[in-house]
Amino acid sequence: MRVLDLFSGCGGFSYGFQEAGFNVVLGIDNVDIALKTFKYNHNNTHTKNVDLSKIDNLQEIVNFLNEKGGVDVIIAGPPCQGFSLTGSRKEDDERNKLFYSVFEIAKMLNKKPKAIIIENVPGLATLYKGKAKEEIERNFKENKYTKQSKILYAPNYGVPQIRKRLFFVGLDEHYGNFKFPDEILSKDEYITCEKAISDLPSLEVTMGDENIDYICEPNSDYQVKMRLNSKKINNHIGTQHTDLVKSVIAQVPEGGNHKDLPKGVGDSRKFNEAWTRYHSQKPSKTIDTGHRNHFHYKYNRVPTVRENARFQSFPDNFKFLGTKTQQYRQVGNAVPPLLGFHIAKQLKKVLDNE
Repeated sequence: MRVLDLFSGCGGFSYGFQEAGFNVVLGIDNVDIALKTFKYNHNNTHTKNVDLSKIDNLQEIVNFLNEKGGVDVIIAGPPCQGFSLTGSRKEDDERNKLFYSVFEIAKMLNKKPKAIIIENVPGLATLYKGKAKEEIERNFKENKYTKQSKILYAPNYGVPQIRKRLFFVGLDEHYGNFKFPDEILSKDEYITCEKAISDLPSLEVTMGDENIDYICEPNSDYQVKMRLNSKKINNHIGTQHTDLVKSVIAQVPEGGNHKDLPKGVGDSRKFNEAWTRYHSQKPSKTIDTGHRNHFHYKYNRVPTVRENARFQSFPDNFKFLGTKTQQYRQVGNAVPPLLGFHIAKQLKKVLDNE
């Protein structure tokens, strides 16, 4: 079954679909380096740099897909800054309306997609008195799709990261209602930071390289899964901190943050997430697009791109392209592939029973 990924970024969402046996035929985004990473890691796929806020640009996508025989599934993660707790929360923010392009493309295709899945931050459901959620659900109904929505908590699905995402799943009315996948892990079974990354080199002596060796055997089932089909480690390059920064990090206890520092230490950063050190026996905090405020549970440095990728559930054979800053951004913007995989598996059951 064929998948179109809109607002794809580097393709975390669709990579999960690919791993579940779907054929990802096209990724659309407006960031070139993210699309290069997408193409590098998806089998026989195409990419296009398109501004989806402009209706006139959608015809190009539709023409391409019609020539290829259409798609069975559209997945989309419209930019969430307009809805996000960290965004400006302006009701007239154009980014709040980008989901319309998803339904426009579905309407313009010669063959109606069997399913549409939209992913976003949980805040979308309640901000502006729930107007955005109502609009998305209205569009599903108007286009004759059943609709289900649910907030999924990533650790319950094997992702070693505290992250909540809201998913809307619309099925062509012919297929009935979608049932979200059952949780596979309970709280005392969550994948911890240590189980996620303890096998990766510490980089205390070297700053790392683009192609380095594993130095030990996997220490957990999760690490075995992440290392499948990978003989080398990419994107594992340390950050060279100043002695002052390292001395501040060293004073943060495991699982602590700026509130645990002695008076007068680390005063340059005093906001909520500042000087946060991960806890080895808990999932990581939510991975964001930067890399300056969270620190390794053991070493006095920020996590590498590869470590963040592990927290997001990207396998080690998924390689991120571009500068280190661009790589961090791609990882942070992505939907965890394991979340995509579990939704894709559940969707496949429904569509296979056609």
